[in-house]
Amino acid sequence: MMVAANRHDAPVSSPHIPVLLDPILDAVAPVSGGWLDGTFGAGGYTRALLDAGADYVIAVDRDPLAFEMAADWAAEYGKRLIRQEANFADLDDFAEALDGVVLDLGVSSMQLDRAERGFSFRRDGPLDMRMSQDGPTAADLINSASEAELADILFQYGEERASRRIARAIVAARPLTRTGELAAVIAGCLPRARPDQSDPATRSFQALRIAVNDELGSLIAGLEAAERVLKPGGFLVVVTFHSLEDRVVKKFLQHRSGARARANRFAPEEAGVTASFGAVTRKAIAADAAEIARNPRARSARLRIARRTDAPPMQAERSAMGLPGLVAKRG
Repeated sequence: MMVAANRHDAPVSSPHIPVLLDPILDAVAPVSGGWLDGTFGAGGYTRALLDAGADYVIAVDRDPLAFEMAADWAAEYGKRLIRQEANFADLDDFAEALDGVVLDLGVSSMQLDRAERGFSFRRDGPLDMRMSQDGPTAADLINSASEAELADILFQYGEERASRRIARAIVAARPLTRTGELAAVIAGCLPRARPDQSDPATRSFQALRIAVNDELGSLIAGLEAAERVLKPGGFLVVVTFHSLEDRVVKKFLQHRSGARARANRFAPEEAGVTASFGAVTRKAIAADAAEIARNPRARSARLRIARRTDAPPMQAERSAMGLPGLVAKRG
């Protein structure tokens, strides 16, 4: 299954609307205690949780721009809003005994809308793509990786069927330093998209962004950290925007609920497994037609919610988490 178009590809003037907020608040009501918003962004979930009754929210983002943009409203919540510049993968370094953790994954509108951040193929800028604004850039990656490495990244993280052809073209065109240059190379490898299809560069830009920011490795580490810090009865809320993310979250929750995969359907279930999570949403929840009409960015969103049991955290088993064939950087 291929991913949908970028979730936040909207004009700068468009207000940021938190996706699937109503079903989240309904599922976790009444909101109380301490929460952590692991992907603060424009602050939509943080503000909603505080307004709904959370005692405090630890707002986490690795992009310092997120907190700069919140400066004009954050003060109204006083000490109830705790800002933490960090990767949510490390949330158990600065949080404990939480009543809820919410993760809204992917790239934000404020990142896509700024050409200088290098996330969007629709806005020419430097090939950067770093959420934290430090470390190696996308240009560093594509200008140094081998053709085989690039093809693997494009295929595994972007589900791009033409990955080898695109990787070969990238290597032939190097050095590449601008998003426009890369988009043109990709466009030269693929048929022109029909009106109902996403831009040919969508898959490749997604794949490179995931690789640059180690998004899947961070996701798994963040899910495991949430398992460690949530109180019994605490909620884990995750909103994903493409199939790779959702697959990882689904596998994690299946594994932690005790539904471990068996070699075959006749094999006995594993004995002695005590579930650390119980599902609140049996299946992923998608936005309804009314929300999509209000906010087209919600079209590809999928919501999964689980509740922490009183069992101890399970041992990390990355092979059960649904990662693609590439080895994650973290762990």
